[in-house]
Amino acid sequence: MTHERTGQRAPESAAEWDARYGPEHLWSGNPNAALVAVAGNLAPGTALDVGCGEGADAVWLARHDWAVTALNVSTVAIERGRAAAEAAGVSVTWLLRGFADTEPGQFELVSAQYPAIRREPGHAMERAFAEAVRPGGRLVFVHHDTNDASHGFDPANYVMPGDVADFLRYRGWSLEVDEIRERHVSEGAGAHHTRDRVVVAVKPA
Repeated sequence: MTHERTGQRAPESAAEWDARYGPEHLWSGNPNAALVAVAGNLAPGTALDVGCGEGADAVWLARHDWAVTALNVSTVAIERGRAAAEAAGVSVTWLLRGFADTEPGQFELVSAQYPAIRREPGHAMERAFAEAVRPGGRLVFVHHDTNDASHGFDPANYVMPGDVADFLRYRGWSLEVDEIRERHVSEGAGAHHTRDRVVVAVKPA
């Protein structure tokens, strides 16, 4: 569930996201590199995939023995995710809802890859991300570098990796990663973006 589109803002309603996904697969079908790099070095546990797109990350996690809950507001995206999980022979809990509309519990790993989440007063969304992670667990939050190619929306209106890093570093979290990385994606929407900001933070035990 990412913001990449031409226009003044990202899609917001479920109907807008369904239209954004359209009749063909939108994304590459491959798991995101930053998530794979982190989760591949962890013992599997419970994971939350926020704005799960068409399910590539959720399926990858499930294939590596994670117990995955995946969220998306788009029926089209969820149906594609379910189909991908069925084809891979794995089980994922799919929830048709946005991150702001649920209290998903706490997880050992929370992944937000290019999410379209509006800023709210009082850092409400950053706080929600922090609360979704179990003590000792990790948050992986990735978005395109704001100095990269045009987003087609104003990043100042959305929660970005820098917002999350700033919120967590003053609340006792350990920032394992906070850096700009080159992005090498040749397929799917968003392939024109070449740099990401990656934040990986560990919650105090």
